Amino acid sequence: MRLTKLFLFLLPSIFSQGFAIAQQARNSVLVCYGKLNTSKTRDFRYLIVESNHYSANEVRLLARQNQHVLAYISLGEVNAAAPHYAVLKNSVLGKNELWNSYYLDFSKPKTRETLLQVIESGLNQGYDGFFFDNLDNFGSFGKQTGQQQDVINFLKEVRSKFPDKIFIQNAGLELIDRTATFVDAVLTESVATDYNFSLKQYQLRNKKDFETRLEQLQKLRDAHKLPIILVEYANTKSLRDSVITRIKNTGFDYFIGTIDLQKIPSFK
Repeated sequence: MRLTKLFLFLLPSIFSQGFAIAQQARNSVLVCYGKLNTSKTRDFRYLIVESNHYSANEVRLLARQNQHVLAYISLGEVNAAAPHYAVLKNSVLGKNELWNSYYLDFSKPKTRETLLQVIESGLNQGYDGFFFDNLDNFGSFGKQTGQQQDVINFLKEVRSKFPDKIFIQNAGLELIDRTATFVDAVLTESVATDYNFSLKQYQLRNKKDFETRLEQLQKLRDAHKLPIILVEYANTKSLRDSVITRIKNTGFDYFIGTIDLQKIPSFK
């Protein structure tokens, strides 16, 4: 199924030199949690969206126009606006004030069962897979570090139940030795950039810190043979161009957007 879809996606580039050039010149990833114009959203290798915005027909349209269309789900937290919050509101460990969300208690079977139902429902709607957010919560310094084995077992169960679907892990690089066989790619944010939440300021990351993070990702890619996806944050054309200069030779897929990820960015 994956190979067939990939071939169909590449057909225009086989027959159209202009299309191939355009593909090389644009980002191959779009992450957007606001509602997109589905008829105009096309030609992305990875399209990550908030599933609640789209009907099954819209998902099918996006799937025809893009290579991999994935729905967002947080495995570490739940927002009060999420449809499954009502079921899980009594299965939380506390509140993340920064994002106005609640830390999930992954030790409870109800949490795992509910998230599995959300994933199955999304796949039945036509998504190619899911983007798993907040895996870093289960690392050594995360709120849910004591539930690390629970989330790893969950990923194993998801992969076993849906062996042909696409799953992307966000962050949680500390866990990758144990999760690599259950995911198809790793996404990480703010490698070249370093958004300051206190000052609400966009900026480049310190060069030495950037190089250290980049080296870590290259080693991870080589060790586990997993694609790496970068999501960087910028609010001006100048900063965006500086980010591209930093990452253009990494060989990684990337997306550059604003911190809220609510729309396709327009840089000035």
